[in-house]
Amino acid sequence: TAGLGEMGGAQPLAVTMNEGVALVVEIDRWRAERRLRTGYLDRIAENIEEAMTWVEEAVAAEKPLSVGLIGNAAEVLPELVQRGVVPDVVTDQTSAHDPLRYFPRGMTFEEAKALRERDPEEFKRRAMESMAAHVQAMLDFQAKGSVVFDYGNNIRQRAYDMGVKNAFDFQGFVPLYIRPLFCEGKGPFRWVALSGDPEDIYVTDQVIMDLFPHDEHLVRWIKMAQKKVKFQGLPSRICWLGYGERAKAGLAFNDLVASGRVKAPIVIGRDHLDAGSVASPRRETEGMKDGSDAISDWAILNALINAVNGATWVSFHHGGGVGIGYSQHAGMVIVADGTPEAARRLERVLTTDPGMGVARHADAGYERAIQVAKERGVKIPMLK
Repeated sequence: TAGLGEMGGAQPLAVTMNEGVALVVEIDRWRAERRLRTGYLDRIAENIEEAMTWVEEAVAAEKPLSVGLIGNAAEVLPELVQRGVVPDVVTDQTSAHDPLRYFPRGMTFEEAKALRERDPEEFKRRAMESMAAHVQAMLDFQAKGSVVFDYGNNIRQRAYDMGVKNAFDFQGFVPLYIRPLFCEGKGPFRWVALSGDPEDIYVTDQVIMDLFPHDEHLVRWIKMAQKKVKFQGLPSRICWLGYGERAKAGLAFNDLVASGRVKAPIVIGRDHLDAGSVASPRRETEGMKDGSDAISDWAILNALINAVNGATWVSFHHGGGVGIGYSQHAGMVIVADGTPEAARRLERVLTTDPGMGVARHADAGYERAIQVAKERGVKIPMLK
């Protein structure tokens, strides 16, 4: 894969936490070094030979390892294809959604920055050409047997626009892996300790594990995050919770504030990537069963329902992850301040927010969403 930026930087740690070996290409040395400092990345390689030696040794020893290779993905991936390398999994998290942030091949990082300043249109042209080469290499890996998926940065669309007509031969990660979770209203649930004290997060960690002890993936994640994910800025945590679970967690956090077990209010939010808050035909709503990929009504309804239910902050965004013109999505934040009023708002918002995800997928005809709605009492007027 490639990209060690604000989102892509999580890739190497995600792989090693799951006992794999990661080779991550990054053009910007500063970003790689930052991930090395924060413990997300294990090593930095200066060339393919050094990187592949470490990768092959780790695979042979069955030892988790992440290697950041300083280079351009549009050069490195075709070279690996030519050498006959066949990774188990191939994906990408470069900034392909913005052609002014994807660095073109055939020049150094500093040369590319100078070109962007001098001639941004030529930079974009070269970046788009490089994305086409990048995607073609991903297709070549797929043809050789690699599992290849798009993470949702719109690189397939960019390559398609540059003439790679089979760019969509590999799917996005949502239809491949995540949609069954969306049908349960499950998505990223995250929170921040406003006290700034990491101990408050550890208290909430224990509450999450006590609330959902039978969710082995969740408990494993919390325990590993405590050991491996360093806090940056205010201490925070994220996990994936579904319909019914988020409201339980929010009310439990509010009780922590009320009882003084944590030192200050807790802010609860989520990613724009969620079950019912997005219209994004190249990511969250790619390949919907009823063809409703580009319908923005659900994202707008999500924002409205969160506002009337008392969310602290509701926002509506354009472009998240895939670029302006390709996505609309609603954001939500709510504060647990320990008051009874907050408890009522938390229960409403953290029920209806994921509930919109169940309703959205039930309406699209997904059997699992219909089943969840019936099992958990989600009231959906059009559901018979």
